[in-house]
Amino acid sequence: MNNTHPKFAVVGHPNKGKSSIVSSLAMDDSVQISDIPGTTTKSRSFPLIVDGKILYELLDTPGFQRARYVLSWFKKHDVGLSKRYKVVEDFINEHQNSEKFNDDIELLKAIAGGAAIIYVVDGSKPYGEEYETQMEILRWTGEPSMALINHIGDKDYSLEWKRALGHYFKLVRSYNPMEATPKEHILVLDSMAHLKEEWTSSIKDAIALYDSYHKEMIKQSATNIAELISRSVGYVDTLKIEDSKAKESEKEQLQKSYKERLRLLEDKTQKKIEKIWNHDNLKKEQTLLEFNGVDLFSEEAESIFGLTRKELLLAGVSSGAIAGSTMDLLFLGHTFFVGGAIGAVVGGVGAYLGFDELSETKVLGTKLGKRYLEIGPMKNINFPYILLGRAIFHTYHIAILSHAKREDITLSMDNSFKDKWLDEKLHKSLEKYHKKFRTTNKATIEDLEAYRDLIIGALEGLI
Repeated sequence: MNNTHPKFAVVGHPNKGKSSIVSSLAMDDSVQISDIPGTTTKSRSFPLIVDGKILYELLDTPGFQRARYVLSWFKKHDVGLSKRYKVVEDFINEHQNSEKFNDDIELLKAIAGGAAIIYVVDGSKPYGEEYETQMEILRWTGEPSMALINHIGDKDYSLEWKRALGHYFKLVRSYNPMEATPKEHILVLDSMAHLKEEWTSSIKDAIALYDSYHKEMIKQSATNIAELISRSVGYVDTLKIEDSKAKESEKEQLQKSYKERLRLLEDKTQKKIEKIWNHDNLKKEQTLLEFNGVDLFSEEAESIFGLTRKELLLAGVSSGAIAGSTMDLLFLGHTFFVGGAIGAVVGGVGAYLGFDELSETKVLGTKLGKRYLEIGPMKNINFPYILLGRAIFHTYHIAILSHAKREDITLSMDNSFKDKWLDEKLHKSLEKYHKKFRTTNKATIEDLEAYRDLIIGALEGLI
């Protein structure tokens, strides 16, 4: 890894969201964040690495501790503008073993090491003259600097902050790390590119790499979703039996195994997608698929994930799938995470399709005379759309989830979500592949890639 990459020291008053901004811009959810002032006591480095290359490095620093004393010391040793950086170095050398100035030294050392400055303030709190001491200290370092106005509370004092910050910083931007979109992330990177002329090219390259990195994460997510749908729809489970006629207990045992496998496939896929988007430490409590007899064709199920009755009939006529067996997957509850997790209910809808079993269970024989039960593949035409809708919903919210969030996440689903990604043209394209997935030996690698590309288009339209 190279050592010429841009470095940025994120500094400011304690508890103004410095660590949250570092976490967001570095796309790293391992950054320690707390509402307790003084949580950060040592400067820590958080590089953004893509394909083994450090695009840029963010230094999370402690807040100012004794800013007035520090500035007073500087002024007593003033030697002129061109050599003020040496006064900063002298202060570090003289006080680096003093616990009294531990935070100030950690902060100044990060900047003295060649890092540009990102000064963070809370725009939801009024501007105060006491901040001028901090900004004056930063000016003594001689390093290029910009300011980010964070918004921790509901009130907005951005205008007065911008007027004050403009006297001290080359660039001033608003940036809420809890809600920042990829586009806003790139806008901040573009501002950072103008802090040092020698870094402009590197940051521009970083922006291009970040953009391609983002597209690659969408592609990897879509690949995992495509595999989930094809494997779930085409999955077949078996159970050896002794008699030619299966007992009800054996059928129930096989159905239980079948359901658990579907649960596991979805759970594993979601974990992979969370890892793709660097949410390794996500605090999430989520129920797995729950299976009960609930009517799939409720307005709630149709509007959130699955197809409407009319769409189902059209799909069934075109694919011949209505003659298959049935499976319901219904969005239940309102959230993925703590406070109500996304649920799904799978059961019979015999009144509509003429079956009341989860999937067709067959008693088959082998050449050795052994008999076994077989269940699957899943032939219900609504199942892949609902499973796909759940996967796209999950990926969308993971992709836009800030790495600065540390609390248990609650995501609400509105009834218009399906309309945001599934239109008639996409529905027709998807059904072609769902039919192949239901016939396990007909889907090819090219089919999976084409199906993945459809999912990529849906995700790019959302994210």
